[in-house]
Amino acid sequence: MSVYGGKEMAAAFRTVRKNTIQIAEEIPEDKYNFVPAPGVKPVAKQLAHIATVTLLWPEFAKEGVTTLVGFDFLSLREKLQAEESKLRTKAELLDYLRAEGEKFATWLESLTDEFLAVGVIDGDGKTVKSRFERVLGAKEHEMHHRGQLMLVERQLGITPHLTRQGEERMKQLRAAKAQA
Repeated sequence: MSVYGGKEMAAAFRTVRKNTIQIAEEIPEDKYNFVPAPGVKPVAKQLAHIATVTLLWPEFAKEGVTTLVGFDFLSLREKLQAEESKLRTKAELLDYLRAEGEKFATWLESLTDEFLAVGVIDGDGKTVKSRFERVLGAKEHEMHHRGQLMLVERQLGITPHLTRQGEERMKQLRAAKAQA
């Protein structure tokens, strides 16, 4: 019996997506074209990427797939980039993040320990990672991009909500300590 399987991954992913959505809500729509540095996606494209990339993991974690040697990543990437490139308003991006996030979390919930335990050979033909490790990469990927968006918030003069929450907890701890 695993302690962390599909249901736990789904719950953790929902938390990550909820935090991403909060950042997307806090960034004003007139800043969605903001580019934080040369070569970096504007906010709107980054959010579209975050929402779209969850379509990737079910593609190479299908039942029966045990090797990525010969997997057509280029076609899949082109398909995902075409979806990311669609122009969307802030409201549409928020809806897209919610819908794709829930669709992905529901898929994660369906994954059994047996399915997740299967090793899959990387495209290099040598490296083997379990489906669990590969699928967990979806959450890691989103957290990576969410960190970038938190820095964008700072550049725009917005204190990220997770920072505000942490500061509030510290304030409460200090107050409790002072009263003790």
